[in-house]
Amino acid sequence: MAQLILALSASPSAESKTARVADYALGELAGPGTAVRHIRLREIPAAALLLAGRDPALAEASAAVEEAAGIIVATPIYKAAYSGLLKVFLDQLPQFALAGKTILPIATGGTLAHVLALDYALRPVLQSMGARHIVQSQFIPESQMTVSGDGLSLSDDLGLSFHEAIHHFRSSLGQSGDPLLGHPRPQRTASAA
Repeated sequence: MAQLILALSASPSAESKTARVADYALGELAGPGTAVRHIRLREIPAAALLLAGRDPALAEASAAVEEAAGIIVATPIYKAAYSGLLKVFLDQLPQFALAGKTILPIATGGTLAHVLALDYALRPVLQSMGARHIVQSQFIPESQMTVSGDGLSLSDDLGLSFHEAIHHFRSSLGQSGDPLLGHPRPQRTASAA
């Protein structure tokens, strides 16, 4: 059975750069033995999220979280905090919904001043929900990403850091067998990154 990697993107925008980053990460992770899925939280009815209502989209998203071995949590940063949309979704999940899961937190934002929002605001919530392993967070400044059509590209420096995070995420799921995890970053060939 294929291992499920789930991306949750938490931007309320229909033209979300955060959702594109999540798609980009899933594209890097897709392959034999791996199933990937992207849930855009904006597509879950607001009433179901805010009123803890019974809704098929909310139930399906919750079931996907339960099934996933690894979860990419992608959020824009607003006013030095992760998205309220993400907060209300996480609040609907059981207390230990992330138990046994590997998590890759990713944030997008306009300025590097928000880079610590992932580690100081989001990481404690993910840990309180029982995540087995939370990979080093990735912050993607809008100035270092280029959107063209349906595609996304990252600046060279950011691309290296992002691919290293993907590698750590894959390794934490038992998909690479690489003993050289951690910092300083080991030298890798392009095919191993």
